[in-house]
Amino acid sequence: MTIRKVLMAVCLMTIGCVQMIAQNPIIRGIYSADPTARVFNGKVYLFPSHDIFPPEGQRQDWFCMEDYHVFSSEDLMDWTDHGVIVTQNKVPWVRPNSYSMWAPDCVEKSGKYYFYFPSAPGTGMGGFAVGVCVADRPEGPYVPEAEPIKGIGGIDPCVLQASDGNAYIFWGAGRCAKLNPNMKELAADNPKETMRWGNREVESVGVNCLQGLPSRQAEGPFAFEYNGNYYLTYPYVRQNTEVLAYAMSKSPMGPYEYKGLIMAEHENGCWTNHHSIINYKGQWYLFYHHNDYSPNDDKRRSVCVDSLFFNPDGTIQEVKPTLRGVGISNAHKPVQIDRYSAIGGGASIEYHDTLNYFQGWKTVFPAAGAWVQYNKVGLQQASKNMTVRLKSSKACTATLILSSNKAQVKLPSTNGQWQEVKVAVKSVKKGVYDLKIIADSQMEIDWVRFD
Repeated sequence: MTIRKVLMAVCLMTIGCVQMIAQNPIIRGIYSADPTARVFNGKVYLFPSHDIFPPEGQRQDWFCMEDYHVFSSEDLMDWTDHGVIVTQNKVPWVRPNSYSMWAPDCVEKSGKYYFYFPSAPGTGMGGFAVGVCVADRPEGPYVPEAEPIKGIGGIDPCVLQASDGNAYIFWGAGRCAKLNPNMKELAADNPKETMRWGNREVESVGVNCLQGLPSRQAEGPFAFEYNGNYYLTYPYVRQNTEVLAYAMSKSPMGPYEYKGLIMAEHENGCWTNHHSIINYKGQWYLFYHHNDYSPNDDKRRSVCVDSLFFNPDGTIQEVKPTLRGVGISNAHKPVQIDRYSAIGGGASIEYHDTLNYFQGWKTVFPAAGAWVQYNKVGLQQASKNMTVRLKSSKACTATLILSSNKAQVKLPSTNGQWQEVKVAVKSVKKGVYDLKIIADSQMEIDWVRFD
């Protein structure tokens, strides 16, 4: 039979980094959007909205959300889904089957966890209202208040617990008001504004913190405090789709000065973005969403995370979204090289199954010279074997080179079928490496793992 040789160079270069973070998207198996990340009790808790496909009778081309899940992680790689914490038909004030459980938030005060969320109120009220549920643990169970917070009409609540001792709630297009100490009501001393809504005059509580700033179709405000500055971050439509922008102030309720972008528009035209920003173990992170698992439908989104950095003057460096995410991937678990750090030579990624995008991606090496690089792979112990989920043509032979010592291994033919192939490699020492794969002929790889 004909034997075709396939040469793969696997370059491992030791680097120094201790953080462990997921590759993107970080939640798989269900859609997740509008992520609010919070640090409670030494863990990161993720409170996203939950996109679903609209049931019969609902608008088919719009956002559809019936409940909320909460996820947690200690290393930002392995995420636990704690299940549904709030659902639309168990909140007294929410209109049944309205499917409008949009972007939430959660904060802790005095051992209680306050979960804020918008939804469509009962018949006759119209628009959106914001409610709150209370729990003794971030995982729940959460008990909803019987009525929404009076004085708030809009979406996307975010609560800032400021160093001045007060809590402030932001919502909609950047409106802000102070909360009562009970975290369930607006404070009585909030300013009020009379605004015109169509032919009506409406009294609005609080202040518009985005007044005069670039804010066309602004939504999703997220506020935080760092080094004596308050940051109001928000999505708005600069051209046709949303960017993430920010402004800074010395006061929670402003005035805010516009500073620029945190993230530009998604390159594939995904209409929305929505985000949160946290500091975890000394590193800042930006959580955001994209439609990776629904490429033809930007109403079904998935949460991603990348590192965020500040300049010395406190301004934020623009974040470029990555497939890789950041941090160290455990080399003793499948490393999805399709979430690459760099790619070239004609290599590309494709979905495994276009009828089930949650099956993820594969890396396609079409010819000699195709390559992919996946940074920060951590070996917790020395390894002498590697498992590769491989698909190669009939009677195809493959060779791997671990280029740190130019060790070589051979992969057997898979006869055009996906197989997990275990091969011996020259001993690779414990450490953190950048992994590079270069092919000498056509093949496809799902993942690699060091054993």
